[in-house]
Amino acid sequence: MRVVFAPDSFKGTITAAEAARVLADAWRDVDPEAQIVLRPMADGGEGTVAAFAAAVPDAERMPIIVTGPAGVPVDTSWLLLQASDDAPHGTAVIDLASTSGIELLDQLRPWDVDTTGFGQAVAAALDHGVSRLVLGIGSSASTDGGTGMLRALGARFLDRAGQSIAPGARGLSALASVDLSALRAAPEVLVLTDVTNPLTGPRGAAEVFGPQKGLTDAADRAAADAGLARLAELLDLDATVPGAGAAGGVGGALVAWGARLLPGAEEVARLIGLADAVAGSDVVVTGEGSYDGQSGDGKVPSFVAALAANAGARAALVAGRITTDADTGPFAVSVSLTELAASPASALAEPTRWLHEAGRRLARDLPARDLPAR
Repeated sequence: MRVVFAPDSFKGTITAAEAARVLADAWRDVDPEAQIVLRPMADGGEGTVAAFAAAVPDAERMPIIVTGPAGVPVDTSWLLLQASDDAPHGTAVIDLASTSGIELLDQLRPWDVDTTGFGQAVAAALDHGVSRLVLGIGSSASTDGGTGMLRALGARFLDRAGQSIAPGARGLSALASVDLSALRAAPEVLVLTDVTNPLTGPRGAAEVFGPQKGLTDAADRAAADAGLARLAELLDLDATVPGAGAAGGVGGALVAWGARLLPGAEEVARLIGLADAVAGSDVVVTGEGSYDGQSGDGKVPSFVAALAANAGARAALVAGRITTDADTGPFAVSVSLTELAASPASALAEPTRWLHEAGRRLARDLPARDLPAR
């Protein structure tokens, strides 16, 4: 049997690369002769760098210390992919999650956190001389419209007195002008996101994603939305661009810088060669932390299941939890770690243990004799 393991990260518990390894080890326990292929996935959020590191030969982690979302130094890294015909000086892969992500906060600070660290990582890659940037922008902690990132790249955001505004969403209320004269030139910039929301309005960054970042009051969200609208006006940015609202407005700031927004799972799969790995496979195992009613809309499991179907392989799902509104129809077998562990707390406390049990169960439930002949 040829079995491909292509999970997303189980957010907050285990990386995609580690999840793939644990599931594969468990499968080998049951079927030692299986041909195993690891292709950990991501959709632009947490684990994007790790997915590329695991799938791309000769990828090199480049350590860096950046200013985290709350102003505290963060040890992280960006990933250097070696030169290619379309990127003669190499490609940098950078996670917003590991530089300015919400998981880096001890507590939510919706008005003051920003994306400076993400911009610093981008600047470091530019200093290295790369030809292309691949930026995963999921899991943002802030609603700063990407001003912290652009500041780190040379932009200035000023109040009516010509002074720099405060970091974060708080400063946007005082924004009067933008100076882009020293903004660094953009190379080819590919932005990976599973979000199609505009920058402002009822489906915008503040209204839809603000609550999870601490903007729980409607008046606060309205104030943040007004600040983002003013930023869009000064950047000459169409706030209705799909994806401009990703990462608290970072998507819009990157569009203003000249970037292209791309469907995260699809683009990661293309760059790591997932379709070629799946071709000729018998089973493709994917998963994520929470598989719910929205998981069919561009998320990793649904995308991987479609690739498996196109290749004539069976798709299997492992998730931390599977909600009642989730569509598991594309999967031959679905396993919930919460059900295996008998409680969410147990599943979260020992993700490796329950992932291993899930892998063994899949190997037993999808024996070679039940698979289509090739």
